[in-house]
Amino acid sequence: MDYNAFTLTISDHIATITLCNPQKANALGEDFWTECREVFTQINDDPDVRVVVMASSGKHFTSGIDLGYLQNSMPPADVDPARAMDKLRRHVKFLQAAFEAIDKCRLPVLAAVQGGCFGAGVDLVSACDIRYASADAFFIIQEINIGMVADLGTMQRMPRQIPDGLMRELAYTGRKYKADEALATGYVTHVAENHETLMAHVMDIAAQIARQSPLAICGSKEMLNHTRDHTVAEGLDYIAAWNAGMLSQQDVIKGAVAALSKSTAEFDDLI
Repeated sequence: MDYNAFTLTISDHIATITLCNPQKANALGEDFWTECREVFTQINDDPDVRVVVMASSGKHFTSGIDLGYLQNSMPPADVDPARAMDKLRRHVKFLQAAFEAIDKCRLPVLAAVQGGCFGAGVDLVSACDIRYASADAFFIIQEINIGMVADLGTMQRMPRQIPDGLMRELAYTGRKYKADEALATGYVTHVAENHETLMAHVMDIAAQIARQSPLAICGSKEMLNHTRDHTVAEGLDYIAAWNAGMLSQQDVIKGAVAALSKSTAEFDDLI
């Protein structure tokens, strides 16, 4: 399937989604919000894919939501205010669904960020499992700078990824959160010298993930997301039930034999 907002390539069990509108700093326009959900539905249904990389082209990762699209999405001024706000709420939920598709993807999603990552871009990468950055990368919760509260997931996901005080400072000031600070405070896992070396590093991590049992990787993501949203006791109950029904003896044997023989196990795809 072809997409307008990004390209999709699948190779060696890695799906790479690349924002492809560098002329507009990869602004997230009308096509993106529908296509993001569609591409993750496609990926979830593709047994050949074991890990996803979110990347972009050009100088900046993304300038955030396309302001022309945002303006056109506003309800008309000459209608009942309550009805107008109901329409606006439903539209915000529509936009949120794009990043929920990333968060709920059964596979790990790795973000490779170069240059600026503004506004909705922070919502996007906060929905990914792991974030990596080039040395020139920076993140800005841009919404506060235009007089609004970020509403597509930054306020809900990012506080679980960085210290509370830092989160509040970034949300209140709208300042640049540079790559070195993001690394020091745990938001990103690695900072590369430039975009080229960044992509090489992220693709290497993706390849390592793709070599693992895809069933165990999906289960690990399911457990981590469940634990994030539940108590420790609930998480322990869930993993006990999960492994009682989903533990693959075939994969465990393959993994054990590979470990003993210092070889690489070949795991079956998901179905």
